Amino acid sequence: MDGMAQQIKSLTPQQRQQVLMQAQNEANMKIRGELLNKIVADCYDKCAGTSGDKLDSRELSCLAACHDRYLETRATVQSALQMRQDASGSM
Repeated sequence: MDGMAQQIKSLTPQQRQQVLMQAQNEANMKIRGELLNKIVADCYDKCAGTSGDKLDSRELSCLAACHDRYLETRATVQSALQMRQDASGSM
């Protein structure tokens, strides 16, 4: 048994839960950061750069709509995955 596994085994159930929650929160933060970077890159490539140094109203509208589509799609996928997980857990 390696040192990390031994340390985890010595934790109380409550401490293990806290470690798991912290790890999950850190993973979620990383995923959110990656999603934000992808939204910015994809939406900027799609919407910006046609009016020079500043964004015009058309580009701003396009960026807002692109961002909203990403978030709506993410919410839909997350909801579908949750429903699937709930359905498989009830069998």
